Amino acid sequence: MRTAPRTIALIVIVAVVAVGMTAFAVMAGARQRAAVLAAPDVDQVELDTVTTGSRVVFRSTAPGVQYGLAAVVPLEDPAGPRAFTDRACDRIDATADQAICLRTVRGIATTFTAELLDSAWETVRTWPLPGIPSRTRFSPDGTLVSTTVFVSGDSYMSSGFSTRTRVERAEGEGYGDLEDFTLIVDGTPIAPVDRNLWGVTFVDDRTFYATAASLVAGKTWLVRGDLSDRTLTALRENVECPSLSPDGTRVAFKKDVGGDDGKFWSVAVLDLASGVETVLDGEERSIDDQLEWLDDSTLLYGMPRVDEPGVTDVWSIAVAEGSTPGVFIPQAWSPSVVR
Repeated sequence: MRTAPRTIALIVIVAVVAVGMTAFAVMAGARQRAAVLAAPDVDQVELDTVTTGSRVVFRSTAPGVQYGLAAVVPLEDPAGPRAFTDRACDRIDATADQAICLRTVRGIATTFTAELLDSAWETVRTWPLPGIPSRTRFSPDGTLVSTTVFVSGDSYMSSGFSTRTRVERAEGEGYGDLEDFTLIVDGTPIAPVDRNLWGVTFVDDRTFYATAASLVAGKTWLVRGDLSDRTLTALRENVECPSLSPDGTRVAFKKDVGGDDGKFWSVAVLDLASGVETVLDGEERSIDDQLEWLDDSTLLYGMPRVDEPGVTDVWSIAVAEGSTPGVFIPQAWSPSVVR
């Protein structure tokens, strides 16, 4: 049987395209490796010099062979030399004696995992994640850990996104997906079919704050969660990614204050006793990160560099009206303060 000329032509075209794509991938890979090798060295110290005392654990975004690795700096010199671990993390949180690392494992089939690490950065246990790592936090005593992933889309600023947020004990027993909890708004239980939860911050081993959202309703809420009652109670609208202060008296979050192009996320702090909310308008950029408290008077958050794709810096801002932000750790992301 003769092969039709059109079929032969199609086979030739496919082959040419395949060869071209392979060549492009090889050249792109070569350029990326060359860029990594050409990147300037980052000042470093040995890891065992920063395993005790007050410190900040973070994801390094400095270009080079250590890009994406978890790193540590002493609290008294955050912009100074950093110590690198051998753990690649997309998101990380840490306590004095353990760390949680959410990571993307690239291969023929890309997978996502959570990895619990001990004080020596050795693996205690791992478990699979159903999507792209987004947020993770320990409870104050380190017995609970939350994880949030995107299961579609790459940002909760995009329509059609979906999250999965779980709370479980560090040793493995879980409370399940927070979407299964009862959401209470204005005293009434509601069940939006498009419910999303993310950005957990713990008060203790029972109570936490988080973000709940309904894309159909077009609303996000700061919610207080109860692990025993399996409830989520809405406290206020148009805020996301809460973080409880070390003294437990305030919650910081990003607040939608609007803008010429729609949403604009400012840093805000809510006093839990008085209900007074303060917007820190000294930060003039829209932020997209879960805040971390450096201490009871200073907040940390990550910001991308506009002119350097993939590179971010950790910024700080004092919790006071009129305060202005400054770079706290250059070429860093996902800070976790350990005391």
